[in-house]
Amino acid sequence: MSDLRAQPVDTGPESGTGLKRPVFYGSLIGVSAVAFWAMLSPTAAAETIGALVGWTSEWFGWFYIAFATAVLVFVLAIAFSRYGKVKLGPEHSAPQFGTFAWASMLFAAGIGTDLMFFAVAEPVTQYLAPPVGDGETVEAAREATVWTLFHYGVSGWGMYALMGMALAYFAYRMNMPLAIRSVLYPIFGRRVHGALGDGVDIAAVLGTIFGVATSLGIGVVQLNYGLSVLFGIPEGRAAQIGLIVLAVAAATVSAVSGVDRGIKRLSQLNVVLALGLAGFVLVTGNAAFLLNGLVLNVGDFVSGFPELTMQTFAYDRPDAWLNSWTLFFWAWWIAWASFVGLFLARISRGRTIRQFVAGTLIIPFSYILMWVSIFGNSAIDRIRQGDAAFGETAMNTPERGFYTLLMDYPAFPFIGAIATFIGLLFYVTSADSGALVMANLSSRLKRPQDDAAGGVRIVWAVATGVLTAAMLLVGGVPALQNATIIMGLPFGFVMVLVMVGLYRALRNEADRAVSRHRVGASRRPAARRRARLRRRREAVPTGRERADQYLHETARPALTEVAAELRTRGLESEARWVVDGFGGTYVELTAEGDGEAFFRYRIQPRDVPRRGTGARPSADAGSPRLDVHLGPRGHGTGVVSYDVMNYTHAQLIDDALEQYERHVEARTGLV
Repeated sequence: MSDLRAQPVDTGPESGTGLKRPVFYGSLIGVSAVAFWAMLSPTAAAETIGALVGWTSEWFGWFYIAFATAVLVFVLAIAFSRYGKVKLGPEHSAPQFGTFAWASMLFAAGIGTDLMFFAVAEPVTQYLAPPVGDGETVEAAREATVWTLFHYGVSGWGMYALMGMALAYFAYRMNMPLAIRSVLYPIFGRRVHGALGDGVDIAAVLGTIFGVATSLGIGVVQLNYGLSVLFGIPEGRAAQIGLIVLAVAAATVSAVSGVDRGIKRLSQLNVVLALGLAGFVLVTGNAAFLLNGLVLNVGDFVSGFPELTMQTFAYDRPDAWLNSWTLFFWAWWIAWASFVGLFLARISRGRTIRQFVAGTLIIPFSYILMWVSIFGNSAIDRIRQGDAAFGETAMNTPERGFYTLLMDYPAFPFIGAIATFIGLLFYVTSADSGALVMANLSSRLKRPQDDAAGGVRIVWAVATGVLTAAMLLVGGVPALQNATIIMGLPFGFVMVLVMVGLYRALRNEADRAVSRHRVGASRRPAARRRARLRRRREAVPTGRERADQYLHETARPALTEVAAELRTRGLESEARWVVDGFGGTYVELTAEGDGEAFFRYRIQPRDVPRRGTGARPSADAGSPRLDVHLGPRGHGTGVVSYDVMNYTHAQLIDDALEQYERHVEARTGLV
């Protein structure tokens, strides 16, 4: 049976292609205003950003910390509940990618220049200046790497998992646009197609661009130092602006010439090179210590996670430390959630929610655990062996920490060049991917597989480059971190609504699951059937307007797709509007072919008066029904009638095809 639900339909205001003008221009104006303000008045911008960060940290620091924990609990609860078996796509769909290919893409999603930056800088900083207790102790050494794993760990990937499964569920299972606003439909209904939805998408774009700009800023300063060490290119704003131009140019070339496939292959090569680099450090370094450290880090992380995840330091609050680390990382994960969530959704169609959550939380974190443990423990071991100067360098100028560590290993020029190539490619692909995602968020796309126009991608690539340069002028990486804390907050509240919307949709689908196979309903006790139908009627809003909306937006497109499928089987099939002699309107699917008996699937509205009113049905009274009629030449003998008012687009396709299959089986004597 074909997976017809994978082919989206035009539904309401979201149909068609082109710009979401309020989202595109609103986001672009906001980004441009911040960027030019920072360039024209960097001192005032730095002071304002600093004040806003202080206010955000004081009043919403608890929110960031509680939110990260709540999201992780939510995605795990969904995965292990009855909803974990729900597919991110049609029931009959198979995963688009094989397990190995899918795991490889998840694996690649965990790598970036920022991880190269923080895998050395954070463990060193936490070892020398921990948030609590004395530095340069055995306890500080154990906690240093664990803090890094915590900030890069499953809490952040839980945010990615939330956005990924929500976007995939609504796009591939509910046939809605691959957009943030779609996830909020169960809460706000059709209002998501208006100003409310535009505001949600603007928050997503702003969060994404500041998150991507932070990654680019970190990549710029680190790669600038690497190029200085290897090729003598001086450190400074000129070289950093040059690297930003390189990223924008690469994104432009990708948008114009369509070299995405080549970049993907280079990214896969980068995964291999990154693993090779980590293996080289392991083998040529203190291998026995590093392996012991890896096992110890796992144990410390697992045992300490419950305390870390709710640690607000309420009684002795290290504000500067929180702003630089935990609050920044949680805001950064939030800012990237739309970006990575879209990527995860695009590659995960056909997998169950349980498979998706398990893969997203386990596979990337396994790589992060390996990378942080090897490089972080190597850096701490070097300090404990007496190289205090290295520790000061890595803490005070973190962009130099990674390269300075590699200088202590054999064949540094070659290894340093490999590290620079890895960093450059991930830097360029981050800019390219970020521009693509922001273009998609600000465009109206016909299908989840479609991408925005090249010109829109170029605009966002340029805007990201300008914002990155502006923030570097204001105060370098710290300014980018502070801006991320501020800009991540609005989308954090949107993600709370995403949890509510996804849960409501899953619950509603589960509650309606019993009505997906109507033919077997006649075998159930009459009282049980009446109770089930009564519950369904009570859950549906009253009025003919709701029924007409369903016929236009769900029933007709679904039956049109079924008709197209039946035509591929050699049948004459069509879905059409029919007006009966009494002025009633309904949708009807018909099919007939050589050797095939006539098949009809009609959806017709009928109002059910409220019990006990004695009134005749009217357009506004009672609960509307949409009855399916399979005529005497349809399924078996007699008329089969049941309500499909609450069926989703996907479920309606399944039901029509199932009724046709039963019709064929009945005609051939199989049932």
